[in-house]
Amino acid sequence: MASSKLTSLFSFLLLLLLISSSRETHAQQKDDAPYVGVNIGTDASNFLSPADLVAFLQMQKITHVRLYDADGDILRALARTKIRVIIGVPNNQLIAIGSSNTTAAAWIGRNVAAFYPQTLIIAVAVGDEVLTAVPSSAPVLMPAIESLYSALVAANLHTQIKISTPHSASVVLDTFPPSQAFFNQSLSPVISPLLQFLSKTKSPFMINLYPYYVFMQNRGVVPLDNSLFKPLTPSKEMVDPNTLLHYTNVYDAMIDAVYFSMKNQNITDVVVLVTETGWPSKGDSKEPYATMDNADTFNSNLIKHVLDRTGTPLHTEITSSVYIYELFNEDLRSLPVSEANWGLFYANTTPVYLLHVSGSGGFLANDTTNQTYCVAMDGVDSRTLQAALDWACGPGRANCTEIQPGEDCYQPNNIKNHASYAFDSYYQKEGKTAGSCDFKGVAMITTTDPSHGSCVFPGSKMVSNKTINGVNSTVSSGAGTVRFVGLHSSQIAVAFHEALRILLSFAVFLIFNSFVS
Repeated sequence: MASSKLTSLFSFLLLLLLISSSRETHAQQKDDAPYVGVNIGTDASNFLSPADLVAFLQMQKITHVRLYDADGDILRALARTKIRVIIGVPNNQLIAIGSSNTTAAAWIGRNVAAFYPQTLIIAVAVGDEVLTAVPSSAPVLMPAIESLYSALVAANLHTQIKISTPHSASVVLDTFPPSQAFFNQSLSPVISPLLQFLSKTKSPFMINLYPYYVFMQNRGVVPLDNSLFKPLTPSKEMVDPNTLLHYTNVYDAMIDAVYFSMKNQNITDVVVLVTETGWPSKGDSKEPYATMDNADTFNSNLIKHVLDRTGTPLHTEITSSVYIYELFNEDLRSLPVSEANWGLFYANTTPVYLLHVSGSGGFLANDTTNQTYCVAMDGVDSRTLQAALDWACGPGRANCTEIQPGEDCYQPNNIKNHASYAFDSYYQKEGKTAGSCDFKGVAMITTTDPSHGSCVFPGSKMVSNKTINGVNSTVSSGAGTVRFVGLHSSQIAVAFHEALRILLSFAVFLIFNSFVS
């Protein structure tokens, strides 16, 4: 009888151990999953308050962000959320930190230890494109990194928080074919010890990669479709003659160029983290490919590419995580025009364009499956607005019947109201495609229903079983939520293992009792 009890108990213990092993394996797989994050620049008029910013990030299901500094108000607002953050050491602080261990320790204490773990800081980006943007600070870059790392070790945070530095793509030369790429040899005094440091600390090689600039600098050589992740026929694929690897997009080729460059330095255990990439939605006459349509195509396909976890031709088993540049348009940026137009959203949180990411999870809620409208922007002069209204109701063939005298949307009788109705009619008629809500820059997409009183806008007429009320936020598409690495999964793991510990203790107690009896 005792033998039967022992057999049952040992079987029970074995089952628990198998379950535990399975859960740990699953958790590890989730921790290794690639993610898409966003960069948050703040050079914008009427920038959101920290609380509103965090609420917006949560609404959009954004779980990874990169800050260019360590703004205390934003870090406090991020506390007790699932959002993971990379904080930055501004370039102008490198000399002080690289020259003094005490200054580095104070920086970690003030900007990391004061917030972690309530705020999920996952990495510190030391400077930004230091080797190419401020080469005079290159000699202090590694001392700054090592001093900050020592401060993390002293605070016992070095295993949870990584240290690295984002580079410009120009640190890699001869990027195609990727197998011939190598680091700029003039940067070796910094690159070589940095790679050794990253390998030792299991930290990523951070780099900003922009297929947009590759395309603009090589027009006629690099096809636009290759830069936008568009499907290619085999004849249009780029082939590395040394490896015979086929590249269907510029982005993967740029990543593999980094891996080959590291391999040339005998470093094969450091992963690439793309800290910036994106495509501008607007540019001046010298940037004709900076359009909403191209920006939409690039970023939508980028998100799908990363979440499909297909890796690169060289490393199919590794998909680099990426931070899109950027969350908001920064209208205070200086020329060229494109500098202010990299954002997915305007500073007031309305989307610049609608990403086509249905089926890729809920990373961004501003998907084409959401209800959106096209309205006239504030502050546009009446003459320009009238010209856009005339085009929409004329050559644009919008249905402008409802804004005629006596009809439901005639009041209020002003150009802005009539233009908004006509713009939305055209936008809905065109299927809300990228570029259909522009009208030479006087229109914008909104998620707030502009209908009022008995005036029902075309976008509202197309929605079944919905009341006509203003909606002040972007509604989730309802697609399956992407399981990015976050606090939630770790909390579940902790709870599970605590329960397992109790069960195992109980099982041992039963075994002891069986021996006694």
